[in-house]
Amino acid sequence: IYDLSRNEGFVYVGTSYDTSQFAVDSISMWWLKTGSSHYPDAKRLLILADCGGSNSYRAKLWKWELQQLASELGLTLQICHFPPGTSKWNKIEHRLFSQITENWRGRPLVSREVVINLIANTTTTTGLKVNAALDEGQYPTGIQVTDEQFNSIQIEKDLFHGEWNYRILPSQQPE
Repeated sequence: IYDLSRNEGFVYVGTSYDTSQFAVDSISMWWLKTGSSHYPDAKRLLILADCGGSNSYRAKLWKWELQQLASELGLTLQICHFPPGTSKWNKIEHRLFSQITENWRGRPLVSREVVINLIANTTTTTGLKVNAALDEGQYPTGIQVTDEQFNSIQIEKDLFHGEWNYRILPSQQPE
């Protein structure tokens, strides 16, 4: 996670699989540990995501997990996916990951502790700060979202490329 306005990175290193659950859990952990205190009046959260992988615009599990998060936090999640082949526009790639790899260049990554410490000690002259934590949760692959679950997602597609740009609204829980 890269918070553009604060120039802060948050990296959760998993020991299981890079799944949609892991991606959304990372967002949740960031929000609960940091985001909510920096943005206490927030009503929505903007998430810029790549077009593929665990946070693919095609992944039903990604949208299902986002629905659970939106409902849990009571926030509208505005999702904007970068179009395919445009990772050069992604600030995470250039402002965060490139600095992390520069920081650990030539150092043996011999343990999880070393990886976490190298990531967390990444800084730049422009003020980038990076936090890192180990996530030892188990994230199994192959989880299927049923049509009924998927159809229950409170999603609003934007007029411009609604497949890539959409909002997930918190579910209205009956009282």
